[in-house]
Order: sequence, then structure tokens, then C-alpha cells
Amino acid sequence: MSFARMLLYVFVTTMLASPVFADDASGEKVEATTAVGDKVILYPNGRWEFVDTQKAEAAKEVARQYPENQGCPPGWRGSLLGFGRCVPPGDKDYNRGSMIGK
Repeated sequence: MSFARMLLYVFVTTMLASPVFADDASGEKVEATTAVGDKVILYPNGRWEFVDTQKAEAAKEVARQYPENQGCPPGWRGSLLGFGRCVPPGDKDYNRGSMIGK
């Protein structure tokens, strides 16, 4: 058996065995308690929410007051999939047309 073939077998075996050793809890929600004693659910993407529905609704109302959670104002062009910025109507940097030949 050549060295290259043996190296290929080791690589393939390692790739097939690596999911077996992976942590299964990485995609699950975690229930936790805050320092104040409120129960919350922690999501794998970094978000969290209260378990108590009344507190969750109150927190959503507070979050809606912040401009970054409201999206773009009416009439503005929005970002694509959360990337980019809100573009106001008549923005000179955005609505400058073709730059070819100028």
C-alpha cells in the first residue's frame, strides 16, 4: 500500500468518524434563570426570550421602541437580507446612475 493511499484512508475515516464525536446539544434550546430569577430560553443563534408569556410580550413592546428593530422608514429602500443600509429617496451616493464614460 502506498503512502498516499494510506493517507487517503486515514483522511476518509477521520471525516466519517468526526460527526460521531460532535456535540449533539449544539442545536438545542437551553432553559436558564437570570440573576433576578426570571426563567428564559437561550437559542443557539444568541437570541433569548422569557418563558413567561406576559414578560415576553412586555419585552417585545420595549424592543419595538428602538429604531434598529423597526426596519427602514416608509419610502426608503431597505437592505437585502439584513445586509447594507436603508437608503433614503434622492440619496446622491446611491442614485447616481451609471459611472461609465464620465
